[in-house]
Amino acid sequence: MRVRGKSKEHGQEHKHKYKHKRDVIVTTIARLMIPFIQMYALYVMVGTEGAGGGFQGGVVFAASFVLFVTAFGITKGRGRFPESWNAALSSLGLYFYAGIGLLCIILSLFGAQYLNYGALPLWEIIGRPETRGLMITFVVEVGIAITVMAVFTSIFFDLAWKGEEDKEDNKEEGGE
Repeated sequence: MRVRGKSKEHGQEHKHKYKHKRDVIVTTIARLMIPFIQMYALYVMVGTEGAGGGFQGGVVFAASFVLFVTAFGITKGRGRFPESWNAALSSLGLYFYAGIGLLCIILSLFGAQYLNYGALPLWEIIGRPETRGLMITFVVEVGIAITVMAVFTSIFFDLAWKGEEDKEDNKEEGGE
């Protein structure tokens, strides 16, 4: 019979430890699924021919980190994706997106609009449709995906660490 972290067996009481063992099935399935989830995120991000997919790819990529933390623990998850990487990646994605937009304005000698890919001088070399597809798919969408992935992962880690801090506070106060 369990009562508030204690169990009675043959009249003896002892406290259970809060440390949980990782389930072999969950960790094995997670180890197998995470690379496929990340490849699918890359496909959603840049595998299609049209614009769009950066946000969705970033969310799917962040979901792979959530699965990793669920399977292996938050400490190991934070070890794989530290806060410094999170800040750097969220900034890098924003720089990709904003940089291409500003590049369009600067290279057109301030005659084009923000993210007007037709104004880039690459169209003379590659051709207009290819330039637009290259810029949207490989730079802008990747920038959006990196930012979304970093922000969603940051939100998840902030919420998960908050839960861990609450557990630590309860243990210090003598609660459950």
